[in-house]
Amino acid sequence: MQNPKTKKKKIYGLELILELFDCKLELISSKIRIQRFINQILKIIKMEKYGPSFIKRYMGGGLFGMGYSFFQFITSSSITGHFLEKEKIAFINIFSCELFNSEKAANFTKKFFKAKKIKKRIIFH
Repeated sequence: MQNPKTKKKKIYGLELILELFDCKLELISSKIRIQRFINQILKIIKMEKYGPSFIKRYMGGGLFGMGYSFFQFITSSSITGHFLEKEKIAFINIFSCELFNSEKAANFTKKFFKAKKIKKRIIFH
């Protein structure tokens, strides 16, 4: 809701959308390493898990190739990820109703998966 005097928009959440290219295959194709990423990114953005991580390997089909996907509820919303092994691409999405340092999160994610290129988009809801 806007305050007529300040004209500031109320922020309901922050969403960080990442596309990582030319990732290290051994990192995006390992359930153990993906779990390690989830645990570490939560420390980086100072958020807490809400329940267990869901990490599943898919055989591909349609637009989605073979690779893992994950979902992690956090106390303020969720983190999701999808990995295309053949193309060595990772898609990571962090949404939170609490603000977090999106630059740190993006830099950490690129470094963790040893991506050569990253595209990012930040949306304030």
